[in-house]
Amino acid sequence: MAVPVPLSPPQERKLPLLAIVGRPNVGKSTLFNRLIGQRKAIVDDHPGVTRDRNYAEAEWAGRRYLLVDTGGLDSETGNDLGERVQEQSRRAVEEADVVLFLFDGKDGLNPLDREVVDALRKVGKTVFFAVNKLDSRRRGDNLYEFYTLGLDPLYAISAEHGLGISDLMDDLVQRFPQPFDDDTEAGAEEREALRVSVVGRPNVGKSTLINRLLGFERAVVDATPGTTRDSLDTPFELNGEPCILIDTAGIRRKARIDDPVERFSVNFALRSVDRGDLIIHVIDGPEGVTDQDAQILSYAVERGKALLLAVNKWDLLAKGGADAQAYRAEVYYRLSFLDYAPVVFIAAATGYGIGKMLESAARIIRIYQRKVTTSLVNQALQRIVRAHTPPLWQGKAVKFYYGTQTGTCPPTFTLFVNRPRGVAESYRRYLAHQLRESLGLEGSPIKLVFRSRREERKRS
Repeated sequence: MAVPVPLSPPQERKLPLLAIVGRPNVGKSTLFNRLIGQRKAIVDDHPGVTRDRNYAEAEWAGRRYLLVDTGGLDSETGNDLGERVQEQSRRAVEEADVVLFLFDGKDGLNPLDREVVDALRKVGKTVFFAVNKLDSRRRGDNLYEFYTLGLDPLYAISAEHGLGISDLMDDLVQRFPQPFDDDTEAGAEEREALRVSVVGRPNVGKSTLINRLLGFERAVVDATPGTTRDSLDTPFELNGEPCILIDTAGIRRKARIDDPVERFSVNFALRSVDRGDLIIHVIDGPEGVTDQDAQILSYAVERGKALLLAVNKWDLLAKGGADAQAYRAEVYYRLSFLDYAPVVFIAAATGYGIGKMLESAARIIRIYQRKVTTSLVNQALQRIVRAHTPPLWQGKAVKFYYGTQTGTCPPTFTLFVNRPRGVAESYRRYLAHQLRESLGLEGSPIKLVFRSRREERKRS
Protein backbone atom coordinates (compact mmCIF):
# COMPACT_ATOMS: atom_id res chain seq x y z
CA MET A 1 0.00 0.00 0.00
CA ALA A 2 1.31 3.44 -0.90
CA VAL A 3 2.28 5.61 2.06
CA PRO A 4 0.51 9.01 2.01
CA VAL A 5 2.57 12.18 2.12
CA PRO A 6 2.58 13.42 5.75
CA LEU A 7 -0.14 15.97 6.35
CA SER A 8 -0.51 18.42 9.21
CA PRO A 9 -3.93 18.28 10.90
CA PRO A 10 -5.48 21.29 12.62
CA GLN A 11 -3.76 20.72 15.98
CA GLU A 12 -0.43 21.82 14.38
CA ARG A 13 -1.85 25.21 13.49
CA LYS A 14 -0.52 28.54 14.74
CA LEU A 15 -3.94 30.18 15.19
CA PRO A 16 -5.89 29.42 18.40
CA LEU A 17 -9.03 27.33 17.93
CA LEU A 18 -12.46 28.06 19.40
CA ALA A 19 -15.00 25.22 19.34
CA ILE A 20 -18.73 25.96 19.57
CA VAL A 21 -20.58 23.05 21.16
CA GLY A 22 -24.02 22.39 22.62
CA ARG A 23 -27.12 20.29 22.18
CA PRO A 24 -28.68 20.10 18.71
CA ASN A 25 -30.56 23.18 17.48
CA VAL A 26 -29.35 25.62 20.12
CA GLY A 27 -28.03 28.07 17.49
CA LYS A 28 -24.39 27.00 17.08
CA SER A 29 -24.37 27.47 13.31
CA THR A 30 -26.12 30.84 13.59
CA LEU A 31 -23.40 32.05 15.96
CA PHE A 32 -20.71 30.53 13.71
CA ASN A 33 -22.05 32.49 10.73
CA ARG A 34 -22.22 35.72 12.70
CA LEU A 35 -18.64 35.42 13.93
CA ILE A 36 -17.16 34.71 10.50
CA GLY A 37 -19.36 37.33 8.82
CA GLN A 38 -20.88 35.13 6.14
CA ARG A 39 -23.43 32.38 5.72
CA LYS A 40 -21.10 29.40 5.60
CA ALA A 41 -22.77 26.94 7.98
CA ILE A 42 -26.23 25.70 7.03
CA VAL A 43 -28.88 27.07 9.38
CA ASP A 44 -32.20 25.23 9.65
CA ASP A 45 -34.82 24.61 12.32
CA HIS A 46 -34.35 20.83 12.20
CA PRO A 47 -32.03 19.40 14.88
CA GLY A 48 -28.83 17.81 13.61
CA VAL A 49 -28.40 19.78 10.39
CA THR A 50 -24.69 20.27 11.17
CA ARG A 51 -23.17 16.80 11.16
CA ASP A 52 -19.44 17.37 10.66
CA ARG A 53 -16.92 19.78 12.10
CA ASN A 54 -16.94 22.99 10.08
CA TYR A 55 -13.75 25.11 10.21
CA ALA A 56 -13.35 28.77 9.27
CA GLU A 57 -10.94 31.58 10.06
CA ALA A 58 -12.34 34.56 11.96
CA GLU A 59 -11.09 37.68 13.73
CA TRP A 60 -12.18 39.58 16.81
CA ALA A 61 -10.58 42.75 18.18
CA GLY A 62 -7.60 42.25 15.88
CA ARG A 63 -7.02 38.67 17.04
CA ARG A 64 -7.26 36.00 14.33
CA TYR A 65 -8.41 32.53 15.29
CA LEU A 66 -9.91 29.34 13.89
CA LEU A 67 -13.56 28.68 14.62
CA VAL A 68 -15.16 25.24 14.49
CA ASP A 69 -18.89 24.50 14.41
CA THR A 70 -19.97 21.02 15.48
CA GLY A 71 -22.90 18.65 15.53
CA GLY A 72 -24.89 18.70 18.76
CA LEU A 73 -23.63 17.12 21.99
CA ASP A 74 -26.40 14.77 22.98
CA SER A 75 -25.99 11.65 25.10
CA GLU A 76 -29.14 10.10 23.66
CA THR A 77 -28.41 9.07 20.07
CA GLY A 78 -30.68 6.68 18.27
CA ASN A 79 -28.35 5.32 15.58
CA ASP A 80 -24.74 4.78 14.56
CA LEU A 81 -24.64 8.01 12.56
CA GLY A 82 -25.77 9.93 15.63
CA GLU A 83 -23.00 8.36 17.69
CA ARG A 84 -20.40 9.33 15.10
CA VAL A 85 -21.71 12.91 15.09
CA GLN A 86 -21.22 12.94 18.88
CA GLU A 87 -17.66 11.72 18.37
CA GLN A 88 -16.99 14.66 16.04
CA SER A 89 -18.07 17.08 18.78
CA ARG A 90 -15.84 15.35 21.34
CA ARG A 91 -12.87 15.56 18.96
CA ALA A 92 -13.53 19.26 18.45
CA VAL A 93 -13.38 19.80 22.21
CA GLU A 94 -10.08 17.89 22.36
CA GLU A 95 -8.56 20.07 19.61
CA ALA A 96 -9.83 23.39 20.96
CA ASP A 97 -7.89 25.95 22.97
CA VAL A 98 -11.15 27.45 24.21
CA VAL A 99 -14.62 25.87 24.23
CA LEU A 100 -17.89 27.83 24.00
CA PHE A 101 -20.93 25.90 25.19
CA LEU A 102 -24.37 27.19 24.18
CA PHE A 103 -27.60 26.69 26.10
CA ASP A 104 -31.04 27.18 24.57
CA GLY A 105 -32.64 30.12 26.38
CA LYS A 106 -35.90 29.64 24.47
CA ASP A 107 -36.55 26.09 25.66
CA GLY A 108 -34.92 26.52 29.06
CA LEU A 109 -32.63 24.20 31.01
CA ASN A 110 -32.55 20.62 29.80
CA PRO A 111 -31.46 17.62 31.95
CA LEU A 112 -28.86 16.80 29.30
CA ASP A 113 -27.28 20.22 29.84
CA ARG A 114 -26.28 19.18 33.36
CA GLU A 115 -24.56 16.05 32.06
CA VAL A 116 -22.57 17.96 29.47
CA VAL A 117 -21.58 20.73 31.90
CA ASP A 118 -20.27 18.09 34.33
CA ALA A 119 -18.30 16.48 31.50
CA LEU A 120 -16.83 19.80 30.31
CA ARG A 121 -15.63 20.60 33.83
CA LYS A 122 -13.34 17.58 33.55
CA VAL A 123 -11.73 18.28 30.15
CA GLY A 124 -9.09 20.66 31.49
CA LYS A 125 -9.92 23.34 28.91
CA THR A 126 -11.08 26.94 29.24
CA VAL A 127 -14.87 26.76 28.79
CA PHE A 128 -17.25 29.70 28.35
CA PHE A 129 -20.99 29.23 28.85
CA ALA A 130 -23.60 31.33 27.02
CA VAL A 131 -27.40 31.19 26.97
CA ASN A 132 -28.59 31.80 23.42
CA LYS A 133 -31.92 33.04 21.99
CA LEU A 134 -32.46 35.61 24.77
CA ASP A 135 -33.88 38.29 22.48
CA SER A 136 -36.84 39.41 24.60
CA ARG A 137 -37.52 40.32 28.25
CA ARG A 138 -39.71 37.23 28.73
CA ARG A 139 -36.97 34.95 27.49
CA GLY A 140 -34.45 36.95 29.54
CA ASP A 141 -36.13 35.64 32.67
CA ASN A 142 -35.07 32.15 31.56
CA LEU A 143 -31.45 33.07 32.24
CA TYR A 144 -31.79 32.71 35.98
CA GLU A 145 -32.56 28.99 35.99
CA PHE A 146 -29.19 28.33 34.33
CA TYR A 147 -27.43 29.82 37.36
CA THR A 148 -28.51 26.69 39.26
CA LEU A 149 -25.66 24.94 37.41
CA GLY A 150 -23.17 26.99 39.41
CA LEU A 151 -21.70 28.75 36.36
CA ASP A 152 -20.09 32.16 36.67
CA PRO A 153 -19.82 34.10 34.47
CA LEU A 154 -22.82 33.18 32.34
CA TYR A 155 -23.37 35.21 29.16
CA ALA A 156 -26.80 36.10 27.76
CA ILE A 157 -26.75 36.38 23.95
CA SER A 158 -28.86 36.26 20.82
CA ALA A 159 -26.78 34.90 17.92
CA GLU A 160 -29.56 35.72 15.47
CA HIS A 161 -29.77 39.39 16.45
CA GLY A 162 -26.16 39.91 17.59
CA LEU A 163 -27.09 40.79 21.19
CA GLY A 164 -24.44 40.21 23.87
CA ILE A 165 -21.86 38.91 21.39
CA SER A 166 -19.37 41.75 22.01
CA ASP A 167 -19.14 41.20 25.78
CA LEU A 168 -18.74 37.46 25.29
CA MET A 169 -16.06 37.66 22.61
CA ASP A 170 -14.10 40.48 24.29
CA ASP A 171 -13.63 38.24 27.34
CA LEU A 172 -13.17 35.05 25.33
CA VAL A 173 -10.27 36.18 23.11
CA GLN A 174 -8.33 37.18 26.22
CA ARG A 175 -8.11 33.48 27.08
CA PHE A 176 -6.52 32.44 23.80
CA PRO A 177 -2.90 31.30 24.08
CA GLN A 178 -0.33 33.92 23.15
CA PRO A 179 0.61 33.96 19.45
CA PHE A 180 3.88 32.43 18.27
CA ASP A 181 6.82 34.82 17.94
CA ASP A 182 6.88 34.54 14.16
CA ASP A 183 3.22 35.56 14.05
CA THR A 184 3.95 38.87 15.75
CA GLU A 185 7.30 39.67 14.14
CA ALA A 186 7.11 43.02 12.36
CA GLY A 187 7.06 42.72 8.62
CA ALA A 188 6.48 38.96 8.67
CA GLU A 189 5.23 37.92 5.28
CA GLU A 190 2.10 35.78 5.23
CA ARG A 191 1.49 33.41 2.36
CA GLU A 192 -2.07 32.63 1.50
CA ALA A 193 -2.78 28.93 1.72
CA LEU A 194 -3.73 27.09 -1.43
CA ARG A 195 -7.24 25.67 -1.41
CA VAL A 196 -7.89 22.07 -2.39
CA SER A 197 -11.56 21.17 -2.94
CA VAL A 198 -12.74 17.56 -2.86
CA VAL A 199 -15.92 17.30 -4.93
CA GLY A 200 -18.08 14.69 -6.61
CA ARG A 201 -21.50 13.10 -6.57
CA PRO A 202 -22.96 11.80 -3.27
CA ASN A 203 -21.61 8.60 -1.76
CA VAL A 204 -18.53 8.26 -3.97
CA GLY A 205 -16.17 8.28 -0.97
CA LYS A 206 -15.26 11.96 -0.56
CA SER A 207 -15.37 12.00 3.24
CA THR A 208 -13.51 8.69 3.43
CA LEU A 209 -10.78 10.24 1.28
CA ILE A 210 -10.67 13.37 3.46
CA ASN A 211 -10.26 11.26 6.58
CA ARG A 212 -7.54 9.20 4.91
CA LEU A 213 -5.65 12.37 3.94
CA LEU A 214 -5.88 13.99 7.35
CA GLY A 215 -5.14 10.84 9.28
CA PHE A 216 -8.14 11.08 11.58
CA GLU A 217 -11.89 10.92 11.29
CA ARG A 218 -12.69 14.61 10.74
CA ALA A 219 -15.71 14.09 8.49
CA VAL A 220 -18.63 11.83 9.36
CA VAL A 221 -18.67 8.79 7.09
CA ASP A 222 -21.95 6.99 6.48
CA ALA A 223 -23.41 4.93 3.64
CA THR A 224 -26.38 7.27 3.28
CA PRO A 225 -25.86 9.59 0.29
CA GLY A 226 -25.52 13.23 1.31
CA THR A 227 -24.20 12.65 4.85
CA THR A 228 -21.83 15.61 4.46
CA ARG A 229 -23.97 18.70 4.02
CA ASP A 230 -21.71 21.65 4.79
CA SER A 231 -18.51 22.71 3.05
CA LEU A 232 -15.77 21.94 5.56
CA ASP A 233 -12.36 23.65 5.66
CA THR A 234 -9.39 21.99 7.36
CA PRO A 235 -5.79 23.29 7.39
CA PHE A 236 -3.10 20.82 6.28
CA GLU A 237 0.21 20.65 4.45
CA LEU A 238 0.92 19.13 1.05
CA ASN A 239 4.65 18.50 0.52
CA GLY A 240 5.43 21.40 2.85
CA GLU A 241 2.95 23.77 1.20
CA PRO A 242 0.27 25.21 3.51
CA CYS A 243 -3.16 24.28 2.16
CA ILE A 244 -6.80 24.35 3.12
CA LEU A 245 -8.70 21.14 2.41
CA ILE A 246 -12.33 21.78 1.45
CA ASP A 247 -14.69 18.82 1.81
CA THR A 248 -17.90 19.62 -0.08
CA ALA A 249 -21.39 18.27 0.13
CA GLY A 250 -22.15 15.88 -2.72
CA ILE A 251 -23.73 17.46 -5.78
CA ARG A 252 -26.98 15.76 -6.78
CA ARG A 253 -29.03 16.12 -9.89
CA LYS A 254 -31.35 19.03 -9.21
CA ALA A 255 -34.46 17.08 -10.18
CA ARG A 256 -33.76 14.68 -7.28
CA ILE A 257 -33.35 17.34 -4.60
CA ASP A 258 -36.54 17.72 -2.57
CA ASP A 259 -35.17 18.57 0.88
CA PRO A 260 -34.52 22.36 1.07
CA VAL A 261 -31.43 21.68 3.19
CA GLU A 262 -30.06 19.36 0.46
CA ARG A 263 -30.82 22.00 -2.17
CA PHE A 264 -28.87 24.53 -0.11
CA SER A 265 -25.95 22.06 0.05
CA VAL A 266 -25.76 21.98 -3.75
CA ASN A 267 -25.14 25.72 -3.77
CA PHE A 268 -22.40 25.28 -1.18
CA ALA A 269 -20.74 22.57 -3.26
CA LEU A 270 -20.63 24.74 -6.37
CA ARG A 271 -19.29 27.62 -4.29
CA SER A 272 -16.60 25.28 -2.98
CA VAL A 273 -15.52 24.61 -6.56
CA ASP A 274 -15.24 28.38 -6.99
CA ARG A 275 -13.15 28.66 -3.83
CA GLY A 276 -10.70 25.88 -4.69
CA ASP A 277 -7.40 26.27 -6.54
CA LEU A 278 -7.07 22.52 -7.12
CA ILE A 279 -10.23 20.44 -7.53
CA ILE A 280 -9.93 16.74 -6.71
CA HIS A 281 -12.98 15.26 -8.39
CA VAL A 282 -13.86 11.82 -7.03
CA ILE A 283 -15.39 9.38 -9.54
CA ASP A 284 -17.17 6.21 -8.46
CA GLY A 285 -15.04 3.52 -10.11
CA PRO A 286 -17.71 0.82 -10.50
CA GLU A 287 -20.28 3.31 -11.83
CA GLY A 288 -17.91 5.24 -14.09
CA VAL A 289 -18.22 8.77 -15.43
CA THR A 290 -21.80 10.09 -15.39
CA ASP A 291 -23.46 13.12 -16.94
CA GLN A 292 -23.43 14.70 -13.49
CA ASP A 293 -19.64 14.27 -13.27
CA ALA A 294 -19.32 15.96 -16.66
CA GLN A 295 -21.47 18.90 -15.51
CA ILE A 296 -19.43 19.41 -12.33
CA LEU A 297 -16.14 19.24 -14.21
CA SER A 298 -17.38 21.54 -16.95
CA TYR A 299 -18.26 24.06 -14.23
CA ALA A 300 -14.69 23.80 -12.89
CA VAL A 301 -13.08 24.04 -16.35
CA GLU A 302 -15.00 27.23 -17.14
CA ARG A 303 -13.47 28.77 -14.03
CA GLY A 304 -9.92 27.77 -14.90
CA LYS A 305 -9.43 25.40 -11.96
CA ALA A 306 -6.59 22.90 -11.72
CA LEU A 307 -8.13 19.43 -11.82
CA LEU A 308 -7.24 15.95 -10.65
CA LEU A 309 -9.58 13.03 -11.36
CA ALA A 310 -9.52 10.36 -8.64
CA VAL A 311 -11.23 7.08 -9.57
CA ASN A 312 -12.25 5.63 -6.20
CA LYS A 313 -13.06 2.02 -5.19
CA TRP A 314 -10.48 0.77 -7.68
CA ASP A 315 -9.79 -2.25 -5.47
CA LEU A 316 -13.25 -3.57 -6.33
CA LEU A 317 -12.59 -3.25 -10.05
CA ALA A 318 -9.04 -4.60 -9.85
CA LYS A 319 -10.37 -7.85 -8.39
CA GLY A 320 -12.39 -8.29 -11.57
CA GLY A 321 -9.35 -7.73 -13.78
CA ALA A 322 -10.07 -4.12 -14.81
CA ASP A 323 -7.35 -2.46 -16.86
CA ALA A 324 -6.31 1.02 -15.67
CA GLN A 325 -5.13 2.17 -19.09
CA ALA A 326 -8.39 1.21 -20.78
CA TYR A 327 -10.39 2.84 -17.96
CA ARG A 328 -8.38 6.06 -18.30
CA ALA A 329 -9.05 6.11 -22.05
CA GLU A 330 -12.78 5.72 -21.38
CA VAL A 331 -12.66 8.63 -18.90
CA TYR A 332 -11.03 10.88 -21.50
CA TYR A 333 -13.55 9.74 -24.11
CA ARG A 334 -16.46 10.72 -21.86
CA LEU A 335 -14.70 13.96 -20.86
CA SER A 336 -13.22 15.02 -24.17
CA PHE A 337 -12.90 18.64 -22.98
CA LEU A 338 -10.60 17.53 -20.16
CA ASP A 339 -7.87 15.45 -21.78
CA TYR A 340 -5.11 17.27 -19.89
CA ALA A 341 -6.22 16.44 -16.33
CA PRO A 342 -4.38 13.51 -14.67
CA VAL A 343 -6.43 10.42 -13.78
CA VAL A 344 -5.35 8.47 -10.68
CA PHE A 345 -6.78 5.25 -9.25
CA ILE A 346 -7.37 4.99 -5.51
CA ALA A 347 -9.18 3.08 -2.81
CA ALA A 348 -9.85 5.65 -0.09
CA ALA A 349 -11.02 3.01 2.37
CA THR A 350 -7.69 1.13 2.26
CA GLY A 351 -5.25 3.87 1.28
CA TYR A 352 -4.33 2.31 -2.07
CA GLY A 353 -3.01 4.91 -4.53
CA ILE A 354 -3.20 7.83 -2.07
CA GLY A 355 0.54 8.45 -2.19
CA LYS A 356 0.56 8.71 -5.99
CA MET A 357 -2.52 10.93 -5.87
CA LEU A 358 -0.79 13.36 -3.50
CA GLU A 359 2.33 13.40 -5.67
CA SER A 360 0.14 14.29 -8.66
CA ALA A 361 -1.65 16.96 -6.64
CA ALA A 362 1.63 18.58 -5.56
CA ARG A 363 2.92 18.54 -9.15
CA ILE A 364 -0.26 20.09 -10.53
CA ILE A 365 -0.16 22.87 -7.94
CA ARG A 366 3.46 23.68 -8.85
CA ILE A 367 2.54 23.87 -12.53
CA TYR A 368 -0.59 25.89 -11.79
CA GLN A 369 1.63 28.53 -10.14
CA ARG A 370 4.46 28.36 -12.68
CA LYS A 371 5.87 31.45 -14.38
CA VAL A 372 7.46 31.11 -17.83
CA THR A 373 9.89 33.64 -19.29
CA THR A 374 8.76 35.69 -22.27
CA SER A 375 11.60 34.32 -24.42
CA LEU A 376 10.46 30.72 -23.87
CA VAL A 377 6.86 31.67 -24.64
CA ASN A 378 7.82 33.26 -27.94
CA GLN A 379 10.15 30.45 -28.98
CA ALA A 380 7.32 27.98 -28.42
CA LEU A 381 4.76 30.23 -30.15
CA GLN A 382 6.92 30.56 -33.26
CA ARG A 383 7.41 26.78 -33.54
CA ILE A 384 3.71 26.11 -33.04
CA VAL A 385 2.54 28.64 -35.64
CA ARG A 386 5.15 27.48 -38.17
CA ALA A 387 4.03 23.86 -37.75
CA HIS A 388 0.39 24.72 -38.41
CA THR A 389 -0.53 28.19 -39.65
CA PRO A 390 -3.91 29.62 -38.64
CA PRO A 391 -6.69 29.48 -41.23
CA LEU A 392 -7.64 32.61 -43.17
CA TRP A 393 -10.31 34.88 -41.72
CA GLN A 394 -12.57 36.63 -44.23
CA GLY A 395 -9.93 35.87 -46.86
CA LYS A 396 -7.15 37.54 -44.87
CA ALA A 397 -4.14 36.04 -43.09
CA VAL A 398 -4.08 35.86 -39.30
CA LYS A 399 -0.59 36.77 -38.03
CA PHE A 400 0.82 36.21 -34.54
CA TYR A 401 3.43 38.75 -33.38
CA TYR A 402 4.48 37.66 -29.91
CA GLY A 403 3.17 36.46 -26.55
CA THR A 404 3.87 36.86 -22.86
CA GLN A 405 2.63 35.33 -19.63
CA THR A 406 0.35 37.73 -17.81
CA GLY A 407 -0.94 35.63 -14.92
CA THR A 408 -0.84 32.40 -12.91
CA CYS A 409 -3.44 30.12 -11.33
CA PRO A 410 -4.08 29.23 -14.11
CA PRO A 411 -1.08 30.15 -16.27
CA THR A 412 -2.41 32.94 -18.49
CA PHE A 413 -0.81 34.05 -21.75
CA THR A 414 -1.61 37.15 -23.76
CA LEU A 415 -0.94 36.65 -27.49
CA PHE A 416 -0.74 39.69 -29.75
CA VAL A 417 -2.24 39.11 -33.20
CA ASN A 418 -3.35 41.30 -36.09
CA ARG A 419 -6.93 39.96 -36.04
CA PRO A 420 -7.93 38.62 -32.61
CA ARG A 421 -11.49 37.81 -33.72
CA GLY A 422 -10.08 35.85 -36.63
CA VAL A 423 -8.53 33.14 -34.44
CA ALA A 424 -10.90 30.19 -34.90
CA GLU A 425 -12.03 28.19 -31.88
CA SER A 426 -10.37 25.04 -33.23
CA TYR A 427 -7.07 26.91 -33.59
CA ARG A 428 -7.38 28.27 -30.04
CA ARG A 429 -7.67 24.69 -28.77
CA TYR A 430 -4.65 23.73 -30.86
CA LEU A 431 -2.61 26.60 -29.42
CA ALA A 432 -3.58 25.72 -25.85
CA HIS A 433 -2.68 22.07 -26.32
CA GLN A 434 0.67 22.82 -27.98
CA LEU A 435 1.67 25.56 -25.52
CA ARG A 436 0.84 23.31 -22.58
CA GLU A 437 3.08 20.61 -24.01
CA SER A 438 5.92 22.90 -25.12
CA LEU A 439 6.12 24.89 -21.85
CA GLY A 440 5.94 21.91 -19.50
CA LEU A 441 2.46 22.74 -18.23
CA GLU A 442 0.96 19.26 -18.62
CA GLY A 443 -1.82 18.63 -16.16
CA SER A 444 -2.80 22.28 -15.74
CA PRO A 445 -5.38 24.38 -17.56
CA ILE A 446 -4.03 27.41 -19.37
CA LYS A 447 -5.85 30.56 -20.37
CA LEU A 448 -5.22 32.40 -23.66
CA VAL A 449 -6.06 36.07 -24.20
CA PHE A 450 -5.86 37.49 -27.74
CA ARG A 451 -5.03 41.17 -28.23
CA SER A 452 -4.21 43.41 -31.16
CA ARG A 453 -1.05 45.52 -31.18
CA ARG A 454 -3.21 48.64 -31.44
CA GLU A 455 -4.68 47.84 -28.00
CA GLU A 456 -1.15 47.57 -26.68
CA ARG A 457 -0.27 51.01 -28.01
CA LYS A 458 -3.40 52.49 -26.43
CA ARG A 459 -2.40 51.11 -23.00
CA SER A 460 1.09 52.56 -23.32
